[in-house]
Amino acid sequence: MFNSINQLVERALSEGIPLSEVMMLQEMEATGQSRLDIYSTMKTNLDTMEGAVAEGIEGVHSTTGLTGMDAVKMQKYIDSGKGLSGELNLLAIANAVSTNEVNAAMGKICATPTAGSAGVVPGVLFAMVKKDPSITEEQKIRFLFTSGAFGFVVANNASISGAAGGCQAEVGSASAMAAAALVELAGGTPEMSAHAFAIAMKNMLGLVCDPVAGLVEVPCVKRNAAGATNALTAADMALAGIESRIPADEVIEAMYKIGLTMPSALRETGRGGLAGTPTGARLKAELFGAK
Repeated sequence: MFNSINQLVERALSEGIPLSEVMMLQEMEATGQSRLDIYSTMKTNLDTMEGAVAEGIEGVHSTTGLTGMDAVKMQKYIDSGKGLSGELNLLAIANAVSTNEVNAAMGKICATPTAGSAGVVPGVLFAMVKKDPSITEEQKIRFLFTSGAFGFVVANNASISGAAGGCQAEVGSASAMAAAALVELAGGTPEMSAHAFAIAMKNMLGLVCDPVAGLVEVPCVKRNAAGATNALTAADMALAGIESRIPADEVIEAMYKIGLTMPSALRETGRGGLAGTPTGARLKAELFGAK
């Protein structure tokens, strides 16, 4: 069983297999399930993600009214052809926002690695699928296994919880996971995936978790859009041959240590950061009453 990014990459290289295959083999070894069983389970996750993206693009509202319909606006903007940052990036943003709006509306999503960061991985995956419809079901599922492999390491060596490590542990981890999987999907090497992961996570270090009114809505939905964009940027950099000077495992350790030093007001308590602004306080009072 691999316990680090270095071990993950080394196994892929030594056995001449993709990172996704390493994760699939580990799941089979750890659970005793067959390849078909774990494939079917991941297919269920894939279908859930696809359904959430489609639902949000059609338009949803959260019960609080804090979020909703931004994915619709984004899709209309894409359709207008006036986008500044390229269609792939805009599609990833729309998909990420869509997924998290569905989450805020109490819809069905797949936590990747958490509900609050659930938009990043499907955001970039289904943007790629829209760009290249020839991407097969197996490639989509391998994308999820690759992202899961990197998330497995983060969860076991640091944290994927905003309450423990801030949003860097949630959207930061999701963005790095997606970047690594994007590289494999694009035909990059295991080493490139590790560099993409490191670059993406480095860009998110120090990101706080400051949900307004303690709800996973503001600024969470839009942070997923940023995480998706960051994943695409990191993947492109790694595929260009750009390397992270700090190894991926050390970046994970740095993220963990930063989380330990982060004040509790900035770790999902809904007290600091944006939650502590006058507007944040007003919205909380309107929703739950003045205290």
